[in-house]
Amino acid sequence: MSNNSGFEEISYAGQVVIVTGAASGIGKSAAQLIASRGAKVICVDLNQAGVDQSVAEIKATGASAESAVLDISNQSGVMELITTIAKKHNQIDALVNCAGYPGPTGKFVEDITWSDYQKVIEVNLYGAIWLTQAVLPIMKKQKYGRIVQVASIAGKEGNPKMAPYNTAKAGLIGFVKGVAKEVAVDGITINALAPAVIATPINVNTAKETLDYMISKIPAGRLGEPSEVAEIIAFMGSKACSFTTGFTFDISGGRATY
Repeated sequence: MSNNSGFEEISYAGQVVIVTGAASGIGKSAAQLIASRGAKVICVDLNQAGVDQSVAEIKATGASAESAVLDISNQSGVMELITTIAKKHNQIDALVNCAGYPGPTGKFVEDITWSDYQKVIEVNLYGAIWLTQAVLPIMKKQKYGRIVQVASIAGKEGNPKMAPYNTAKAGLIGFVKGVAKEVAVDGITINALAPAVIATPINVNTAKETLDYMISKIPAGRLGEPSEVAEIIAFMGSKACSFTTGFTFDISGGRATY
């Protein structure tokens, strides 16, 4: 029988946690919540002003955080940052990847340029793969780690006129399923999360017809809130998430069909 003692395991005391996309939305809420539970949170984002603000707000509560600027679609940049963090802190206990980019919306697939299509895949899929490749050797050496990849309901069901995003998030879910099995005996869990549409800045430029469609599919009849998503992320990245791996959690207001 396990010696795990339930509720103590949601604490992040003494842990170093990387949160990407931490300048706003889901990433910012996740970083704030995880920091409040004791972690040293490395807040990562392409938006320097935004990520610095997130860190300032966390520090104002007495919690611990620092910022780093990263273009997640730059492979060498990803590898360099993870190496720098590992050398400075001598550990990486959890990676929470919330960085995302919707790309073109409201467009038929044949009208999307390849450069636009590729950029969405680089940010949402390649970046997630590179981050995972970078942190896994560190976590294997520790014999402990948690990786949380924020996917999307779009990766399960697909949204019309969002082909690049659907492609990237479906690929991310498949990636998580397979890699989790590779490291299941190493004390590492890797899970994905599939939110429906959430009230975040990522949706500011989403075509109205696309946004209306996504909301119409949610039985709860509303957008999700970043703070609601953060609660699930905080569990997924904690010691408590010890016997669930390769899974895709849902937070969709009832939209999810599997």
